[in-house]
Amino acid sequence: MSEEAEIALARETVKRIPLLAGHDGPVERLGGLTNLVFRVGDHCLRIPGKGTEEYIDRINEMIATEAAAHAGVGPDVLYADASSGIFVSRFVRGGVTMTPALFRSIEGAPARAGQAFRKLHASGAVFPARFELFSMIDSYLGLIATKSVALPNGYGDVLKAAEAVRAALSAHPLPNVACHCDPLCENFIDTGHRMWIVDWEYSGMNDPMWDLGDLSVEGEFDSKQEEEMILAYFGGEPSAAERGRIIIYKAMCDLLWTLWGLIQLANDNPADDFRSYADNRFARCRSLMGTSQFAEALEAVATSKSTDT
Repeated sequence: MSEEAEIALARETVKRIPLLAGHDGPVERLGGLTNLVFRVGDHCLRIPGKGTEEYIDRINEMIATEAAAHAGVGPDVLYADASSGIFVSRFVRGGVTMTPALFRSIEGAPARAGQAFRKLHASGAVFPARFELFSMIDSYLGLIATKSVALPNGYGDVLKAAEAVRAALSAHPLPNVACHCDPLCENFIDTGHRMWIVDWEYSGMNDPMWDLGDLSVEGEFDSKQEEEMILAYFGGEPSAAERGRIIIYKAMCDLLWTLWGLIQLANDNPADDFRSYADNRFARCRSLMGTSQFAEALEAVATSKSTDT
């Protein structure tokens, strides 16, 4: 769909939403890999993308989005329709949509992201969905089996090697808390004083260390940025097991999102080169899993006591 057609769709959608129906000003296309997102005055309009209904629970998303706003982490929700997936939130004025480059250049951004995660995880919010890594991998593999798309060479071998991760995490679980679970840089809006988090499609009750590990990957954090985020989150030094979980999830998020990329490829999503996206994520996962750092992280989790995490 051309940008002109996207804007036309947005204007037609605006007419059907009482809150926005009187808007006669500009409609600006914003980012989004799978959805169509627009600025409409002081509001942000989201129209779900093609094929997202195959793997997104819209009721969970709406509940999570409202809970995140209540927790002070996400913008206020002003209109939501779970049946269509269309919703409207408050536009964050003075905010910058983050990228890996901006996380490097804006002072304190990794720390503010860590603090936002801490606020979310400590909020007591309860999301309907549970984000369970290996169940999602199985679900995505089942969906891919119905489509004409090939897994990267060696995916099955790496998935088999990840059984040691499954065993360690199962033996030493952390309490599940409300998590974002899909911390792309573009899902963070920084005002310089506060970090807001948007797009709660994949949110669920999860191990909180997932959010930290995944953002480190998505943001292409170096060791200094990662440490800034971690120390801001914990308010001090984490345990070896907590650090270990973050490292493990840096690999596991790539293992999972490789499959997500293949689903986008099969659904003809034009937003990116999803073949390269999937192959690159898988290569990064495989590389990290082959390091001594990963082995030490796995050992730290596997030998941890309940008081360590």
